[in-house]
Parts: sequence; C-alpha cells; structure tokens
Amino acid sequence: MSILDSLVIGAGQAGLSSSFHLTRLGISHVILDSGDHAGGAWQHRWDALTMRDVHGVAELPADTAPPRDGERANVAVPAYFAAYERNHALPVIRPVKVDRVEDHDGLLVVRAQEREWLTRTLVNATGTWTHPFLPHVPGMETFVGEQLHTVDYPGPAHFIGKRVLVVGGGASAVQFLGALAPLTDTLWVTRRVPVWRTDDFSPEAGAAAVALVEQRVAAGLPPQSVVSVTGLMLRPQEREAERLGAYADRRPMFERIEPDGVRWSDGSFERVDAILWATGFRPAIAHLAPLRLRSAAGGMQLDRDGRGTTAVADPRVQLVGYGPSASTIGANRAGRSAAKGVQRMLRLSEASFTSGAPSLR
Repeated sequence: MSILDSLVIGAGQAGLSSSFHLTRLGISHVILDSGDHAGGAWQHRWDALTMRDVHGVAELPADTAPPRDGERANVAVPAYFAAYERNHALPVIRPVKVDRVEDHDGLLVVRAQEREWLTRTLVNATGTWTHPFLPHVPGMETFVGEQLHTVDYPGPAHFIGKRVLVVGGGASAVQFLGALAPLTDTLWVTRRVPVWRTDDFSPEAGAAAVALVEQRVAAGLPPQSVVSVTGLMLRPQEREAERLGAYADRRPMFERIEPDGVRWSDGSFERVDAILWATGFRPAIAHLAPLRLRSAAGGMQLDRDGRGTTAVADPRVQLVGYGPSASTIGANRAGRSAAKGVQRMLRLSEASFTSGAPSLR
C-alpha cells in the first residue's frame, strides 16, 4: 500500500482550502468526504434559506464568493464547491465515511469500513454539522408533538398553524424566530439571558471575539463558537419578528417536558405543538479518539496559543474548522496554516530519518 504525505478528512470550506494549499506546496494527498455530492454541510440546509439570508460565504482561495442573491443556499454553495473541486483538480474521494484513525509504527492509518489509507500527516476538516447537540430534559420522550433540531429544520411553512417553542440562545434561534413569528405563534427559551449587540460589528470586535475562543483552545478546553462570544444582532429580515415581540418575550429554560407542552420550576405551563432545538453542535471528532488528542480539560489543544492548527498532542494532525477557525473566513485561513504545518512536519520527519535520530512520534 502506498503512503500518502497527507490526507484530508472532509470537503467543506476548510477541507477544500487545505487541499488547495497542499496542492500549491506540492504535497501529495487525497480528500475523503462522507457526502454523496460536493457541498459539505450546505447541501443539507433547508430550502427556504437563501444566499441573502446567510451570514456570508467567504471566497475559497484564488476564487470569488457566490453572490448574495435569492438563490437557495443548499443549491448555490454546493455548486460553488463542486466547481472549485473541478477547476483546481482537487483529489476528492466520495462517499467515504471515516470510522477511525490509528497510529501504526509512526504512520497514521485511516479506516473506513473495509478500506484504509496510510498517511504521514492528517488534516481533519469534519466540522460540526454531523454532530448536533441535544440536551436531555426530563420528560422529553413523552412529548406527543414534533421535536426537531436545526439539522432537521424543514423551513418556516412547515410550522404554520402550530405553536412553536424555539430553544437556544444563538444566531440560529434568532433566525428561526425571525422566519416563524410572522407566520405562527412562537415562544423563545434560553438557558442564559441573551446578549445583544447594538453597535456595528467592527473588525476589531471580531478579532476580540476570536481571541476569546483561541484562549480556550490554547488551554485545551472544549471550544465555544465564535458567535457565542460576539453577541446577537438582528438583521432587517428579523425586524418584523421583533415588532411582534418574539424576542422580548424570551423565557428562561423550563424544568421538564410534558406530553402537550413544557413546565417551569415555578409550576407555570405552556402548551406547544412543536419544539425546535436550536442548541448547536459539537465537533465531529469521534474518529480521532484512538489518537488520544484530548487534554485533561476535555478539548484538543492547538499550537501558537490557540491560533494555529497543529494538535499539541500529536503534531502529525492538523485541525481546521475547529475552535477559532469554525467560520468560512476562519476556515480559509486555517487551510493555509494547516498546509504549512503539514509541510513543516514532513520536513522534520525527513530530517529525522536522514540523521538517524529517533522518530518524532
């Protein structure tokens, strides 16, 4: 079996950016992607989400971003990614769902059912979409209505005539309320009091928010999303929901779920027909467990005080779309950093082999 210099897992924004920069540096690699088609998580977004609605899709390296128009995001972005793969001849293999990554005599073995690849280095770009977080609340199994997570969201028209409880304090919850409140009855619940931004989100504010995420990653703590430290803002399309009071009537987290609604610790009760869990995601990294990359604090520590992409526990592994790079702009920058990290590791390995020094692993 041939040995690759590097292997990328995931063909979303971070994976494609990493592959572009690896190719530019002349590093042999393949990309393993679990999807049947190009597009990463974007191909699974709901039909009502248009390019005008999204926060923005940063341009991939040496390319331009798709237009912010009325086209469906689950069509426009996959088409953009597919064209990018073709135009740059990126070595994508799909569909391949990676099960495990293991160490074998200093090489990394990437296993996907009966198939396997050997590689000197790894770029993990699996993101979070395939690992939705759903908190456990007593009684949730008794609820007779619908319970949907963000990954299952079918669009606002599905909920017309239903009383919908939106759970979550992030940007997705705000957007869902913006779409639903003008069409049907909504309730909003968050675990913590939402923090709203009333000023413009300047580049300096963005850098400060990213720095907070970097501090956690540098300490080996599980990362928070960049959005969680930026505060919430309303876009023009959410102003009607604001006028209707959808955000002003926010309530704290309920204590339990009953067959036809939710109950709070003070005994108050609200009947609802559907619960929409906008409760976020966790990094999809279970396949990396054999490498023992997690620190005692529960996260994966990255180099350069959390600003880099190299796993401190195993410098053969680069993590992109993790922590501070979990955004389209951050993913592009992380792709460049990861490619340089791979190049650095390969050079160190070659120097170690030439000198007869012990293996770096």
